Amino acid sequence: MASKEILLLVLCWGFVVLATTSFGANVTYDHRAVVIGGKRRVLISGSIHYPRSTPEMWPDLIQKSKDGGLDVIETYVFWNLHEPVRNQYNFEGRYDLVKFVKLVAEAGLYAHLRIGPYVCAEWNFGGFPLWLHFIPGIQFRTDNEPFKAEMQRFTAKIVDMMKQEKLYASQGGPIILSQIENEYGNIDSAYGAAGKSYIKWAAGMALSLDTGVPWVMCQQSDAPDPIINTCNGFYCDQFTPNSNNKPKMWTENWSGWFLSFGGAVPYRPVEDLAFAVARFFQRGGTFQNYYMYHGGTNFDRTSGGPFISTSYDYDAPLDEYGLIRQPKWGHLKDLHKAIKLCEAALVATDPTYPSLGPNLEATVYKTGSGLCSAFLANIGTNSDVTVKFNGNSYLLPAWSVSILPDCKNVVFNTAKINSVTLVPSFSRQSLQVAADSSDAIGSGWSYINEPVGISKDDAFTKPGLLEQINTTADQSDYLWYSLSTNIKADEPLLEDGSKTVLHVQSLGHALHAFINGKLVGSGYGSSSNAKVTVDFPIALAPGKNTFDLLSLTVGLQNYGAFYEKTGAGITGPVQLKGSGNGTNIDLSSQQWTYQTGLKGEELNFPSGSSTQWDSKSTLPKLQPLVWYKTTFDAPAGSEPVAIDFTGMGKGEAWVNGQSIGRYWPTYVSQNGGCTDSCNYRGAYSSNKCLKNCGKPSQSLYHVPRSWLKSSGNTLVLFEEIGGDPTKISFVTKQLGSSLCSHVTDSHPLPVDMWGSDSKIQRKPGPVLSLECPNPNQVISSIKFASFGTPLGTCGSFSRGRCSSARSLSVVRQACVGSKSCSIGVSVNTFGDPCKGVMKSLAVEASCT
Repeated sequence: MASKEILLLVLCWGFVVLATTSFGANVTYDHRAVVIGGKRRVLISGSIHYPRSTPEMWPDLIQKSKDGGLDVIETYVFWNLHEPVRNQYNFEGRYDLVKFVKLVAEAGLYAHLRIGPYVCAEWNFGGFPLWLHFIPGIQFRTDNEPFKAEMQRFTAKIVDMMKQEKLYASQGGPIILSQIENEYGNIDSAYGAAGKSYIKWAAGMALSLDTGVPWVMCQQSDAPDPIINTCNGFYCDQFTPNSNNKPKMWTENWSGWFLSFGGAVPYRPVEDLAFAVARFFQRGGTFQNYYMYHGGTNFDRTSGGPFISTSYDYDAPLDEYGLIRQPKWGHLKDLHKAIKLCEAALVATDPTYPSLGPNLEATVYKTGSGLCSAFLANIGTNSDVTVKFNGNSYLLPAWSVSILPDCKNVVFNTAKINSVTLVPSFSRQSLQVAADSSDAIGSGWSYINEPVGISKDDAFTKPGLLEQINTTADQSDYLWYSLSTNIKADEPLLEDGSKTVLHVQSLGHALHAFINGKLVGSGYGSSSNAKVTVDFPIALAPGKNTFDLLSLTVGLQNYGAFYEKTGAGITGPVQLKGSGNGTNIDLSSQQWTYQTGLKGEELNFPSGSSTQWDSKSTLPKLQPLVWYKTTFDAPAGSEPVAIDFTGMGKGEAWVNGQSIGRYWPTYVSQNGGCTDSCNYRGAYSSNKCLKNCGKPSQSLYHVPRSWLKSSGNTLVLFEEIGGDPTKISFVTKQLGSSLCSHVTDSHPLPVDMWGSDSKIQRKPGPVLSLECPNPNQVISSIKFASFGTPLGTCGSFSRGRCSSARSLSVVRQACVGSKSCSIGVSVNTFGDPCKGVMKSLAVEASCT
C-alpha cells in the first residue's frame, strides 16, 4: 500500500475515534486506558471460545465469568468452522457466533472479537480452512494477493455480520475491540520485507472496515498506528506499547497450558497467576485477558498441534466442564475486586515508583484531588520481607503483591488465599444399556469390522509415495497406502535364517502397518517431533504379499512460519530389509493405491443408523479396525458427564451422531517431571508444574449434557489398534461435598469487607469464610478445624505442635446448619495456644 493511502486511512480512523456516534458508546483509547463513553476503564477480560462448549453451556459460562469479576469476554473467530467449503457458510449450533455475542451482551458484559482470521489456538490448521491451501499461487500470511483477497473477504463478512446485528459498541452493541492477525510478530522475520508490507496491509484493511471501535494486534511491536499492539505471555508487566498514545494491554495471560497426547498435565498455581495480574496493573496496565477463562473441549477433529488432546481445560478458572475451579476462581475474583477499588486512581494518572530496596517495588497512583492507590511488590523468590511505606510496616511474602486501595490498608495479597478450596469428586458407573434392551448391563454392543486396505470406489493408483494432507485435503484423519507385490521363492529375503524387517519413514503423525491383512505394528510421533520411523519384523511368503499402511493425522500444524507447508503421511522410504543377509528392497517408487478415509466414514457409521451392525456374533475385543456401537441411558442428575475410555486404544467417538473428539488413553506421559506440589515462587513456564506423570495423558472425555437424552442414546466408537469397549464407564463430575480454607493471622480482611465504614476497616484480624457450592446445601459437619500451626493441604490437614482446644467447637457453632459462615482468625476468637508464634486457622467442612 502506498504511504499516502496509509496516511489517509490513519486520518480517517482518527476522525472515527474522535467522533461521537448517535447509536451507542463511543470507544477510543489514550495512553492510559480504553475509553468507553468518554470514561477511561480498567477492564478484566477472559477468553471463552464458543465452539469449545455448547450453546446450552454459554449462558452459565458467561454468568460465572461475570460473577468472577470479568468485564469482557474474548473469543477468536474460527474461519474453518464457518466456511468449511469456499462460499458455503455455517453459523449454526456451536458455531453461532452472533448468538454467543448477544448472550455476552445480555449478561451486561463487553466483547473482544479476535477475528484474525489466523487464530493459532491449538486449533486444526490454525483456523484456516484446508481449501485455502489449494488456491493457485497462494502463500499464507504474507504479501500475497490470493491470500489477502481471501483474508479480506472473510474478515469483511464477519464484520458485516456484526454490523447487521448492531453488535459493535458504536451501534450500541457489546463489541469494544477487534483483533486483526495474531502473534505475527513472533514469526514475521521469516517473511522478510513481504511480512512487513503484509502487516501494513492488514492494518489498513481492518481500518477500512469501519467498525467504530479500536483494532489490536497482539505480539506485534511494529503495529501501525492507530492499531494497538498488545502483549501475550505468562507475564506482561514489563511490556511497553509502541506509542505513548496507546494503552498497555495484555490479550493473553496464560492461566495454565494446553495438554498434548503423550504429555503430563500442566497447571499454574493461582498465587503466581494473581501475582502476574497484579504486577501488570501495578506497572500501568489497564486491560488484561485470561487465556483461557474457560478452555472447554476440542470436539470433532478440531484440535491442532499436532497431538493436542481433546481436553482444552487449560487449568482455567472454569474447568473443561464449566465448573468453578477453586481456589483459582475465587482468589482471582478477590483480586479483581481489589483492582477495581483502585480504578479511579489507576486511570487518572501515571504511576510513581518510590524506592523500597532490592527485589522490592512500590508503585503509587496519586492525584491532585486526593485519590491514592498503591501496590507493594516483593519479586524475590526466597524471603518474606517487612517494608516501611508511608510510615507503616507491611509484611510482603516472597513473590507477591499487596494492593492498597487507599495507600494505607492492604485489601489483598496475591500469595494469601482467602477463597475456599473445593475438591472435585467423580462418580463412576458402568455403561448402562438402554432400558428397552433385554441385554445385561454393559453387554449390549454390536460391531462392524473396518476392511483392511482398499475398500472404496474412489481409490486411485499413483507411482511413488504421496504426501497425506495434499491427498486427503483433511477430509479424514486416515489415508491408506496399499501395495501388492510378488516375492519369488528364491528371493534372498526368504532364505533360511533371514529375518525380514519392514522399514517405514513418515512425516507423521502415526501409522499402522498390515501385512497380508494382519497388523504387524504401529508407530506414532509426539508433540515435539511428529515424524515416525518404524522397523517391524515381518513374515513374508512366496508369491503375492500385500502391504497396507494406514497413515493418520492427529490434528494439523497450527503455529510457526510457513506452517501450512508442514506435511504428513508416509513419504518414505518404505523398504524391506533382510537383516540376516543385507538384502534391501525399496518399495517407495512402486505403484501404490490410495484411499482417503475409511469405508465406515463413507457409509456414515458414526450415526449408528447402518443396517450392517452385528450383534449376534461374539464381540471382537483387542482387535484393530473395529467399529463399536451401543445404546445407553444418560447418567442420572444434571452434573457434567464424561466417558472414561480406559480399556480402549486409540480412535474417535460419537454420541448421538456428534463427535466428542479423538480418544487415546494408551498414550502415556513420561514418568519424570511431576511433583506433588509446585512452588509458585519464581517465574512460571509451561513445564514447571506438571501432574499425572506415567499415566494416560487423557482418560476422561467430555460428553455435553445437551447432547444426551434420558434414554436411547447411541454411542459409536472407531477403534484403530484394539480395545475392550465393555470396560469403558461413565463419570459425572461434581464440585464435591468437601470444602476447605486455610487463613493465617497475617491475611488481609476479605476484600468483600472493604468499605467506607471505618469500623469495618479497623476490624481486628482476618476472617475465614466458608460457603457451600450449591444453593440447596448447608454445612453439615466439620471434618477438621485447628487454630495454631496446622499442617497439610485440603483433604489431608493435621494438627501441628500448637492447636487451640476450642478450634472444633468454635467452628462447629459458627458454621454447622448454615449455607455460609465467617470466623475471625485471631486469639480473640480461639485464645492463644502458643504465644509469639504466627498462627493460622485450617478448616475442612462437608456440605449436604
